[in-house]
Amino acid sequence: MPETVYLDHNATSPLRPSAIAAVEAALRVIGNGSSVHGFGRNARKIIEQARVDVAALCGAAPDMVTFTSGGTEANNLVLQHTNCERVLISAIEHPSVMEASDIAEAIPVTSEGVVDLAALQGMLAGDTRPTLVSVMYANNETGIVQPVEAISEIAEKHGAIFHCDAVQAPGKVALDVGALGVDLMTLSAHKIGGPAGSGALVNVSSIEIEPVTRGGGQERKLRSGTENMIGIAGFGAAARETLELGTENIASMRRLRDRLEVVIKDQMPRITIVGAGVERLANTSYLIMPGMESDTQVMAFDLAGVAISAGSACSSGTVKASGVLLTMGYEPEDAGSAIRVSLGWSSQDSDVEAFLSALRPLYERAQHHQAA
Repeated sequence: MPETVYLDHNATSPLRPSAIAAVEAALRVIGNGSSVHGFGRNARKIIEQARVDVAALCGAAPDMVTFTSGGTEANNLVLQHTNCERVLISAIEHPSVMEASDIAEAIPVTSEGVVDLAALQGMLAGDTRPTLVSVMYANNETGIVQPVEAISEIAEKHGAIFHCDAVQAPGKVALDVGALGVDLMTLSAHKIGGPAGSGALVNVSSIEIEPVTRGGGQERKLRSGTENMIGIAGFGAAARETLELGTENIASMRRLRDRLEVVIKDQMPRITIVGAGVERLANTSYLIMPGMESDTQVMAFDLAGVAISAGSACSSGTVKASGVLLTMGYEPEDAGSAIRVSLGWSSQDSDVEAFLSALRPLYERAQHHQAA
């Protein structure tokens, strides 16, 4: 088997060398960050420096950042513990939002995969109950960017709290909580080259959230228990490097993504590039290839030494027709024939060429199957 090319950064991104170094250094640190002696203060220094770095990544103040075990926990904290009587979420949210609330109402999306702003206006108008609106910054499958600033304005107009799951955004688009107008934002370390098991909830507007764990008062009493200093250290290092290389990295990923899509348009015209007409993350191509099911494609690419996915990687390894595409109005056959290519900080030209080399024979097989 050839050396594997990794093109599944939206699922998880390889650890950056700076994050590995930070984790290795933290492993040698003795002390509990809540202790007042020198060892404890050294551990606390690592945690607080990471808080500064994660805050800077999204233009927040450090005291807005609460560390969690990842994006899923942060999303669940918001969806379940803001004590709102209504919860409105987009119809294409990540499962960690979609399944977190029993009272959630779905905000429709257009056929282009963008939240229907008029529908959101209508859902909020005339209802004075405390309401939480939760819409992701960009969809993890399609990469389609949502009109976050416009959603924020609508939510504010109607007195609703606005939460944005932005785990896919850092390092792929500019990110500033002040400019976006969000009240709450979710981040995750392993999407930017940090270690899995570390994330953050950014509470911009000091929204009251009921603690899940009590006893100790860590993380501003929201998440009691000794902090995961090692994971947090890696998160901080990845955040710092992501911010430092942001513009350069985004331009590189966009160039590679555009190269991939130009070849597909020219040589494999029956493949549909989802969201090609709207704003997308610079790193993501979501491709529908009629005549071959998603799981067959993923396995064939894997055998060719190319790692891609069929969409969200948060369903215990299962592959099924994309609910996002079905919601956008695609036929079940098309939704079951989609694959996601997601580039990242470590992607190179040779990765794109390897993908295209593996795609060409699959495309021919799919066309032959349809013609038969």
